[in-house]
Amino acid sequence: MPSIYSLKPKFQGILRPIVRRLARGGVRANHVTALACALSVGLGLLLTVKREPRELLLALPVFLFVRMAMNAIDGMLAREFGQKTDLGAYLNEMTDVVSDGFLYLPFAFLAPFEPLWIGAVIWLAAISEMAGTVAVMTGASRRYDGPMGKSDRAFVFGAMALWMGLGGGVAAWVGWLFPRLLALLLAATILNRVRGGLVEKSTKS
Repeated sequence: MPSIYSLKPKFQGILRPIVRRLARGGVRANHVTALACALSVGLGLLLTVKREPRELLLALPVFLFVRMAMNAIDGMLAREFGQKTDLGAYLNEMTDVVSDGFLYLPFAFLAPFEPLWIGAVIWLAAISEMAGTVAVMTGASRRYDGPMGKSDRAFVFGAMALWMGLGGGVAAWVGWLFPRLLALLLAATILNRVRGGLVEKSTKS
């Protein structure tokens, strides 16, 4: 199913000159990965603890874009400049889940969202990434099927943070529907990744 992830090759093309300069400067892929996670945790905790003024939420969409760039950069450094490591593979997958959890956590404490449902979205997001990586264990490729992959989640949460940070109100029905719809789309994503991995494996057999 379609996902914002399909735009990644074009985004990488824009970043490639920056990646070349970073590689020449001795920057390592694992350093970028670890830094992106540390910044994500820090910002997530800040927005969770300090929920006023609402303008602080404007930092989230900006950082989500920066984090997307950092995620693309560490992958390009690893693949195109011979920096692939086993540790990097672990860091790449695990820090993404940790980063997502902390960056979406502030919404659990913002009205009119319900903490339980925001928690469910964070949990399902982690399961969806697990479904993508387990495919590799079965002999398929890492699955990035949508409709609610990492880039899609960043867009949705970033848009909501931008709206609220600019002073936009969120109606009670939106607060009720928003996490439930995301949960439904994440459940579909998990099923698509499992199904996609199984189909890919069967075609290789």
